[in-house]
Amino acid sequence: MSTLHSPDLPSSLSEFPDARVAPSSVGLDPERLARIGAWMDRYVESGRLPYAMTLIARGGEIAYLDARGSTDPETGELVAIDHLNRIYSMTKPVVTVAALSLYEEGRFQLDDPISRFLPEFAAPRIHVSGSGPDMQTRAADGPITIRQLMTHTAGFTYGFADPGPIGQAYRDNNVQFGPGSETLAEAVRRAANVPLCFEPGSRWTYSIATDILGRLVEVVAGKPLVEVLAERILTPLGMADTWFGCPTDQAGRLAACYEKTETGSMKRVEDRSSSKFLGHSAMQSGGGGLVSTMPDYLRFMEMLRRGGALGTARVLGRKTVDLMMSNHLPGDIASMGVATHSEMPMVGIGFGLGGSVVLSPAHAQIVGSSGEFAWGGVASTGFWIDRAEDLCVIFFTQLLPSSAWPLRRELRVLTYQALI
Repeated sequence: MSTLHSPDLPSSLSEFPDARVAPSSVGLDPERLARIGAWMDRYVESGRLPYAMTLIARGGEIAYLDARGSTDPETGELVAIDHLNRIYSMTKPVVTVAALSLYEEGRFQLDDPISRFLPEFAAPRIHVSGSGPDMQTRAADGPITIRQLMTHTAGFTYGFADPGPIGQAYRDNNVQFGPGSETLAEAVRRAANVPLCFEPGSRWTYSIATDILGRLVEVVAGKPLVEVLAERILTPLGMADTWFGCPTDQAGRLAACYEKTETGSMKRVEDRSSSKFLGHSAMQSGGGGLVSTMPDYLRFMEMLRRGGALGTARVLGRKTVDLMMSNHLPGDIASMGVATHSEMPMVGIGFGLGGSVVLSPAHAQIVGSSGEFAWGGVASTGFWIDRAEDLCVIFFTQLLPSSAWPLRRELRVLTYQALI
């Protein structure tokens, strides 16, 4: 067993927004928190995860930080707080915040048609029947709006996860946003040529919508998405280890990535030397392109928990954060569409702007608080912000897919049972 306990963490921890404290001083039982370490051990020692790292902050102070396992089980390299992880869809809330910062400047309204900035979407069509050259479509009843991009109700899907005719059309037309030499603008133009799955606003389906939102941000701001994020979020918050693609001189910090096998074990699918996330990528995927560290992402979460500011840096206004963390669906996700790639059931869980919102812990059948804002990445990373309890919780590992194990549900129980 490879274990990294809080007293042995690197000195970079001192750069966190606030210092670590005794758990009991912020209302957490240290003996009950220790159950998290045993839980991480079970996953790592059984070969189901390469490593697991958990951080719990309450009131802006770090009450728990521990990790088990190694970034490369073959070499036994211990996981460290400054290792870079592919955060995949945890990119979505970051890009949504960038868009909302432009909204606050009066650049657009949330219900504006996206065609105001992306004219290729001026005449959306809806799939009716058939596939390939036999596909039948109709004109949409209304436009796609910016709010619908932020809430995954615009009618898009994911080609790699959708076995239906539109998913196949994405694959046939190379509508994908992985790291590469192609630009965001080029991929979005191809996406506009594929019909929508449903009438905008009528359903919820996890999709490429935030990639398209990233392109819209570029057009509104008049500069590449990476520059917008740097100017409005990353630099003000001191997120110096968050990039679209890991710089080659930082390759030694990039964790390997694994995939669950049919037998429940894991196999390595990307190491640090051959990762598609290594080096500069022309594609700046707003839906899943960032690599980051736990300290960096905590800064982003703390900004949201504190109402849009961290220290002297204000990224959003307080009421904009309230709007972001409010449910924008008529009900829960389960009543509106298909499942996500997460292991979390979507009963009792709504969706805000860029992330999920707990409507009812009882209906969701999970301990927690109404209003909790959360999301995760396909490599089993995850976070949530519980403003009612002043909690920020982050979990990092690198295992595909995110539905491999019920990690997020289990960690919620382990976290909340420690509150005293």
